[in-house]
Amino acid sequence: MLFNSIEFLIFLPIVFCIYWLLHRHLRWQNAFVVAASYLFYGWWDWRFLLLIAFTTACSYASGLAISSSQFKVGKWELKPKFFLWTNIVVNLLILGLFKYYDFFAQSFADAFLGGNADKMLLHLVLPVGISFYTFQALSYSIDVYRGTIKPTRDVVAFFAYVSFFPQLVAGPIERATSLLPQFEQGRKFDYRTTVDGLRQMLWGFFKKMVVADSCAIYVDNIFDHPDWFNGASLLLAAVLFTIQIYGDFSGYSDIAIGCAKLFGIKLRRNFNVPYFSRDIAEFWRRWHISLTTWFRDYIYIPMGGSRVAKGRVALNTLVIFLVSGLWHGANWTFVVWGAFHALLFLPLILAGKNRKYRDVVAAGRALPSWRELGQMLLTFFLTVMGWILFRADSIEEAWKYYVHMFSTLFEDSPTLTSNMDAWVVLVSVTVMTVVEWVNRGEEHEFYLQPHSRLLRWAGYIALIFMIGAFMVTNEMPFIYFQF
Repeated sequence: MLFNSIEFLIFLPIVFCIYWLLHRHLRWQNAFVVAASYLFYGWWDWRFLLLIAFTTACSYASGLAISSSQFKVGKWELKPKFFLWTNIVVNLLILGLFKYYDFFAQSFADAFLGGNADKMLLHLVLPVGISFYTFQALSYSIDVYRGTIKPTRDVVAFFAYVSFFPQLVAGPIERATSLLPQFEQGRKFDYRTTVDGLRQMLWGFFKKMVVADSCAIYVDNIFDHPDWFNGASLLLAAVLFTIQIYGDFSGYSDIAIGCAKLFGIKLRRNFNVPYFSRDIAEFWRRWHISLTTWFRDYIYIPMGGSRVAKGRVALNTLVIFLVSGLWHGANWTFVVWGAFHALLFLPLILAGKNRKYRDVVAAGRALPSWRELGQMLLTFFLTVMGWILFRADSIEEAWKYYVHMFSTLFEDSPTLTSNMDAWVVLVSVTVMTVVEWVNRGEEHEFYLQPHSRLLRWAGYIALIFMIGAFMVTNEMPFIYFQF
């Protein structure tokens, strides 16, 4: 079920009302969350409900087994590490089978069998959100093993933790230390939190349905036929894709976080104005925060992090970015995209400057300095160059895109296709940029809290009008659903 669908607009208020009617009965309320979440997920393809249920059950059982002081099978005494790695291997094998098997089989065939991989491929449909809920389930087992959290015996609460529908298919990737206790304790309805959730959802819908989807029309046309356009048009398409993927993914996160607030649940922030970053290290602290911190806490730090020799630090950094790239999809373009960002990140971490910018840019000032503006523009340009790799279907196509773009960059002005309403893109992107700049230090980007109720409602009505007037009528799926 898509957030930007009629079905969801019917689904949400019904679930909201029933949920709060059950507020005196925690277990029934959690059971209803599970049922609603499975309906939400099964709306796409009910067969994959068995997969998420199996992943959830394995992680729940592993938590109990890890915490057992003794676990014997005949003469064999099984250690907690055995159950941890069993759960990790099982879940990663499932993820690998559905997401990566055909990719690696085809790559092997291309390298050694002349590309003939027909008999090797399985052609499995990729379950929506499998990378997200798998990582969320795995983090629980790891945290139980580390002693960070005690294993829960409340199976209903645990199923609700893994399947909570607002963030089920595209994050944020939650930790059991934060989200699970919220399902184990009673929730109380709070009017202000609910209003703030609706406000954040409205901003997310605007970013997705107006900004991202309007940019997508131009982006798809250019990337599908790059040879038809000049270099300036290709550069404009790359910039618009940079805006599109941010509006699309951060828009989803805003809707998810805001939706969770309606149910008295707090989710972690997933984006923090990343395009106002002053270097690549700051960008990665502000982009897809839940995934970045997951890799940091469960892979990078256990490998030694930055507390080892410089050569090992470089290797650890490269591994993290390559894995991050591969996490995004089964294509070598994502791997190269990860390597590209690793090359940008390495000089900063080796020089000890990767934590230089931890405050908000231009703190206490309305405008950035010329130096800050230059840093932001350079960082933005580098991310634009990386997103071309991310968007291309193959490395060969990405290379051709770069060559054609730079070789014809100054031949002519950008071509605006007949399907593109340039004013919608210009106005919506300007509104998004100004609002997020003004609120760059707030809890979320649409933290509209003027003292005048009239001004607040004017802001709400303006967004609702823009969504109704300028949204793309086709239901466009969120980009990160494919990951």
